[in-house]
Amino acid sequence: MADKATVALIISETSPHLGAYFPALASSEDIKEIVLSDEGHKHTALAKEKLGDKLTRVYDNPSQLFEKEKPDMALVTLEAIKAPAAIDMALEHGCHVFAEKPACTSIDQFEALVQKADSKHLNLMLALANRSNPEVKAARRMIRKGVFGKIYAIELNYIADQTRLTSKSYHQGWFAQKDRAGGGHLIWLGIHWLDLGMYLTDTRISAVNGFVTNIGGQPIDVEDSVALSLKFHKGFLGTLSSGYYTNRGKQSLIKIWGSKGWLEMDYSTGRYLQWHLNSDKPGTIHKFEESVQPRGYTPFVHSAIRSVLDKEPPPLDSHDSLQVLRTIYAAYQASATGETQQIPIE
Repeated sequence: MADKATVALIISETSPHLGAYFPALASSEDIKEIVLSDEGHKHTALAKEKLGDKLTRVYDNPSQLFEKEKPDMALVTLEAIKAPAAIDMALEHGCHVFAEKPACTSIDQFEALVQKADSKHLNLMLALANRSNPEVKAARRMIRKGVFGKIYAIELNYIADQTRLTSKSYHQGWFAQKDRAGGGHLIWLGIHWLDLGMYLTDTRISAVNGFVTNIGGQPIDVEDSVALSLKFHKGFLGTLSSGYYTNRGKQSLIKIWGSKGWLEMDYSTGRYLQWHLNSDKPGTIHKFEESVQPRGYTPFVHSAIRSVLDKEPPPLDSHDSLQVLRTIYAAYQASATGETQQIPIE
């Protein structure tokens, strides 16, 4: 394996999170060069500015790029309806894939991509970047060590602003159209907390029921409000409340109860991680005192690149990515039918 990677960046006019991906790629010491596919070339000038000398060649589309290049990893950030074809092409050419979520508009599409990745011994990673946050890693270590004993229950809240849904530009964008986005708040933001619920507890969601709706009444055909009941394969239960409700900003919370205590991650108050053990004196609250930096996309992208060079384990694998999408599409089915949906566990 090479010491440094060639990364293909696959984008288009409507690509999300370029403001995060450009600095993440530019700052990686494990990248030899970046080759760009920019359909329409709307972002090419900015890419050249942000990526500097690392950006070596630019192509009109993924087909043209893969005809000429053999990258180690493709970073695909496209609207959901466009992503599967680009991911399939990258996998076909023997390339690991890091994909902005949701990367599909149906679970069948993603199932097929994971099957192809498995058949070629490649990894398909969704951009679930909260996994890299220091407090998340610390909480996971404590749970895996049994600090909190047997897990009893989990509560997940991820709330963002309703304000964004009121603009005409948003109404016309792909996030607001189910056939282009696959869904609304759940598949765009709630996905992060569903994944952390499984990652932190080292388990899978095995059944889901609940509801999704458009409570704000904006002219969009995706949900802005979600309430789910979850069953995890180790037997404990949980809930997810997610939606666009506030005027500005986010309110997010994770709380986990176990037989020996509880932990809480309350991001709306800046209490990134605190916990209490049953053996403590009443009122004792332990706080995570280490730095909560680095966090977000940059360390997550760096980890993904290092993983394709076999320098560290991947931040998640194809089946982690598949499981959270299975859960989301099962939740949509549960809401549509009123019936609990069982989710395959691999």
